[in-house]
Amino acid sequence: MIKDDSAKPLSHNEVLKEADPILAGELASTLLDPEADRFSNDDGQFLKFHGIYQQDDRDLRKTGKKYMFMIRGRIPSGILSAAQYRVYDDLATQYANQTLRLTSRQSIQFHGVVKSGLGPLMKSINEALMTTLAACGDVNRNVMAPPTPITEPWMQEVHDDSQLLSDALLPNTPSYHAIWVDGVQLNLAEHQHHDDPLYGKTYLPRKFKTAFAVPPLNDVDLFTNCLGFIAIEENGKLVGYNLTAGGGLGMSHNNPNTYPRKADVIAYLERHQVEAVAKAVLTIHRDFGDRTDRKHARLKYVLEEKGVAWFREELEKRLGQALEDPRPYTFERQGDRFGWHQQADGKSFLGLFVETGRIKDTDQIQLKTAIRKVVDTYETEVRLTPTQNLLLVNIPADQIEGINQILAAHGVPTTHEKSPVRGATMACPALPTCGLALAESERYLPSLIDRIEGLLQTRGMSQEEIIIRMTGCPNGCARPYMAELGFVGRAPGKYNLYVGGNESGTRLNRVYQESVKDADMETVLGGILDRFKDGRHPNERFGDWSARVLWAEQEQTEA
Repeated sequence: MIKDDSAKPLSHNEVLKEADPILAGELASTLLDPEADRFSNDDGQFLKFHGIYQQDDRDLRKTGKKYMFMIRGRIPSGILSAAQYRVYDDLATQYANQTLRLTSRQSIQFHGVVKSGLGPLMKSINEALMTTLAACGDVNRNVMAPPTPITEPWMQEVHDDSQLLSDALLPNTPSYHAIWVDGVQLNLAEHQHHDDPLYGKTYLPRKFKTAFAVPPLNDVDLFTNCLGFIAIEENGKLVGYNLTAGGGLGMSHNNPNTYPRKADVIAYLERHQVEAVAKAVLTIHRDFGDRTDRKHARLKYVLEEKGVAWFREELEKRLGQALEDPRPYTFERQGDRFGWHQQADGKSFLGLFVETGRIKDTDQIQLKTAIRKVVDTYETEVRLTPTQNLLLVNIPADQIEGINQILAAHGVPTTHEKSPVRGATMACPALPTCGLALAESERYLPSLIDRIEGLLQTRGMSQEEIIIRMTGCPNGCARPYMAELGFVGRAPGKYNLYVGGNESGTRLNRVYQESVKDADMETVLGGILDRFKDGRHPNERFGDWSARVLWAEQEQTEA
């Protein structure tokens, strides 16, 4: 039964989708118009389904808007062959801003693409048998899975299942290839009654995110996803998954009806049920999500307001069978492994730290050039991690020295020489490209970490790891609400400070202080670190201490 929203008017995006179910708008016509430097605002909404955001350079607004585009690839599990990586690297050089931006969902974004380069870039991606379809928009986004090479043979089956869902949950619209491959403006009248077999005529109320995790490592931040699968292994075999649903981090400042939420563990399913269960969960969102308020449209609000028992009953009704209760599992940690490590098959992989996820060349480190030379020389497979780093995998022993030499020649360390706290950071792009940013993030976090490293060093804690994440707005793209220490942009130079996440990624943090000014950061953080040093239990992490001490103080104050 579809939720009845007749008492409230539909959001503007719902009206757009209803009127144009193939998501074509006037995209092809505008693309061919040499006089146009941008698409209409309505077409900007359709662009998202095609993996594109229309933006402008906010550093230049005082002299007039310079329109540009962000394009995001759909890369299941973040796995790229050498040939595929070369395509992304070439396109970044030819059409974007000479950089590759790794995302928090194991993908790559191009930034700074102007309209004249948009068509050629998109066509090149598709000619390389890759796609940007459904990388954005009110559909299932890029499916995540653990990037680390397998340590047990059955782990390959997890990647197989992630690819299965990436294909099975893809929307079916004729406009994508018509626009970006054939350059044709479709006649809407001929497609007015298009009805996607899975999504229906108006797709989902909002975005939908899916991930797989293999305990004890929660490197995908599973509980932040709308739909999650926790691998259950018995006697060396993948037997099934625990299903999670209802996670999501986006919120709006001063709007109590929006909030971060951790997913619930719903049930256990056998492996052969993965596709059917995923489609059933997605259609629950489709049918019961709020189509009147996009800030309240995620699946997490359906779970929060209707309850887990209702959700499981609805899911089982759609499946036509009961599911088992969840099986035991344990998550111990999150994060990436840096440096050289041996795989189960005897080959090796190399984890490279990519600060704030930006692959670029600087005077000190020519990371973009180095990775490309390694890929060209050795045909190396590349894997993108959920924390915006990069792995070079399946490397035979006789290639290790050559790879080390290439990286060293370009200033790229093969051992993680950064501090533990810097290696556990993430940031969203924010300014100048994101239209939603209220404050800096990617451009600001490295210098803030310099200051935090100084605070830790003066307190004798330079080897302390604290998971730190920053976003320029409350939408949470870098998952700051699961960090031990999170910074969320409130206004230029001001951030809400969150504390209390944990190493395993199984606990949301809480706001500790609002609107902390940049000039006050060291005073505020230094005071917290002094208390942490003096009051922690032996080997207690910062997040656990914060949850034990700072949360209790807040609760006493509120009482």
